[in-house]
Amino acid sequence: MRSVRPTHATTAGLIRTLARWTRPEGGRPAAGRAVGTWLVVGALAATLVALLVPVSLFGSARPAAAAGPAWSDDGAGVQNTAFGPLSALDRDFVRKVRLAGLWEKPAGRLAQERGTTEDVRVAGEHLIGGHTELDRRSLDAGRVLGISLPDRPSAQQQGWLDQMDAARGTAFDRAFAQLVRAAHGKVFGLVALVRDRTGNSLVRELATRANTVVLDHITVLENTGQAGVPHTDPRPASPAGTPAMPRHPPRRTIPPRRRILLPRRHRRGSTATRK
Repeated sequence: MRSVRPTHATTAGLIRTLARWTRPEGGRPAAGRAVGTWLVVGALAATLVALLVPVSLFGSARPAAAAGPAWSDDGAGVQNTAFGPLSALDRDFVRKVRLAGLWEKPAGRLAQERGTTEDVRVAGEHLIGGHTELDRRSLDAGRVLGISLPDRPSAQQQGWLDQMDAARGTAFDRAFAQLVRAAHGKVFGLVALVRDRTGNSLVRELATRANTVVLDHITVLENTGQAGVPHTDPRPASPAGTPAMPRHPPRRTIPPRRRILLPRRHRRGSTATRK
């Protein structure tokens, strides 16, 4: 069904229609009724505006909400290779994998040197190992597919490294975990997009491996407790004023067995029941 977008002309037409409905038969309204008539028209018009303006605003915001992960188009179009078509999205992904290694491996080394907890140092170890492998794969893909790759971090990535380099103690732990975790959260969507859309087998292989590595890094960063990600109880929250349900149902209490006293004639050994 085709949706009709409300316009100012539509609103004005509705107001004129309402004015005709409120006009008495036979011509103009009397002077005593004119003020009341236009008050009614004005109130109805204000109601229509209140209903139609949010529709227009949300309609314009819909494309932005549906936008996928950010990537750059180098303008080179789709290129044919021995591994399948190579799109601008594919090339940008290979470059971003290379860029990630250029700043996350130094970040991992800082974590191993300055981390105040074992979890932070373990996260640094995972960063170094994972991006050493992805760096090698991205360099191989760039060479085979003819993709020019960067050799230094971006200005933003260098700024993140500078923040970590200036921090000490627990402040370093927080800066490391939060900066690297936020970067992985952004790239995770791009990895999934490339894995879904690419027609190049070499790029797909890189995306498949990157998906596993990035998820591992997200996990170890969150395990530090410094990544800024809330850890919530998996049980559903209870409404206010209602006690939470216990994890296990209470044990059923079995009442003690009552002793039933029989009349004397039914008791064993009584004279009434002896043969």
